Amino acid sequence: MTTKLPSRADHVGSFLRPKSVIDAREARAAGRISAEELRAIEDAAIAELTTWQEGLGLKAITDGEFRRYFFHTDFLLQLTGVEEHGGIAKAFKNDTGKDVHFAPPKMVVVGKVEHEKPIQLRDYDFLAAHTKQTAKVAIPSPTMLHFRAGRAGIPEDVYPTMDGFYADIAAAYRDEVDSLAAAGCRYIQMDDTNLAYLCDDTHRADALARGVDPDDTPRQYAKLINESFASAPADMIKAVHLCRGNFRSSWAAEGGYEPVAEIMFNELDIDAFFLEYDDPRSGDFAPLRFLPKGKTVVLGLITTKLGELETKDDIKRRIDEAAKFAPIEQLALSPQCGFASTVHGNDISVEQQAAKIRLTVEVAEEVWG
Repeated sequence: MTTKLPSRADHVGSFLRPKSVIDAREARAAGRISAEELRAIEDAAIAELTTWQEGLGLKAITDGEFRRYFFHTDFLLQLTGVEEHGGIAKAFKNDTGKDVHFAPPKMVVVGKVEHEKPIQLRDYDFLAAHTKQTAKVAIPSPTMLHFRAGRAGIPEDVYPTMDGFYADIAAAYRDEVDSLAAAGCRYIQMDDTNLAYLCDDTHRADALARGVDPDDTPRQYAKLINESFASAPADMIKAVHLCRGNFRSSWAAEGGYEPVAEIMFNELDIDAFFLEYDDPRSGDFAPLRFLPKGKTVVLGLITTKLGELETKDDIKRRIDEAAKFAPIEQLALSPQCGFASTVHGNDISVEQQAAKIRLTVEVAEEVWG
């Protein structure tokens, strides 16, 4: 059985922003350049990035999220009825032992959620025009509009029942998927931190305190994501990336996938799961035993958080371990997360980033051919 992915070597989507883009974004924020001038600089950087990705052997090509500040807010704030209200203060952890204090923005619903206009369409059109490979679009999961605020972030006068809330989000996402599909997009990945956070005991307790049932919510989220993708054409690759937080080489959650695996693999009607497996905090491969036929797990065995390069032998050994729980034909390989889920980027160099992608491609070719 083969995977629907364009290659066994894939990646999550974001890359380190070049200085030209960072400087231009700051100039735009200060009012020194126009939105279109910023876009022209982003265009030039993305055109260069597509060539760079192709040169490394990738078959799924993204725009590196160069047009975004955060992986989720730039998208979600373009939906009607959504605003940004502060954040959940969280100590992100890293391998230095020094916590990074960061409050990821919290999306709050203030009115009926609607999709007034295409959000990623112009970006997709530019990307597709600059690559002969598969143009991949990563968007935040619709669950991001619920988990961080819970019911408190959804006004009861707007949504007396949660059913109405979930229905409107799914309809808005279907409109976005439809606009991309009509333009030719055949690969969409939804980035979801929340299913991964529900594998962490501390986050589960925090969720319960916000009125979010950690046991029932995965099933509700699977239904929401399915309904968001419901109108996707049959030949579209539908993927989900589970992320434990990624800010300047730090993370916010830990724990294996066991609490969500059975529901996630069997009730989510998608083609590929990008799972972080770059260190012991990710747990073991046993949850892969729930993977049904016809779906692929992309093993995130190569960390984007540290510059040190893994060895081919270590990566192959871990693929062999994973293959004890799921058929190797249903596995693929990628870095564990993006290299820059926020504009700040992880604490690695551009050269180290390239080496990680090169390693992913070479190991995938050696393992799967």
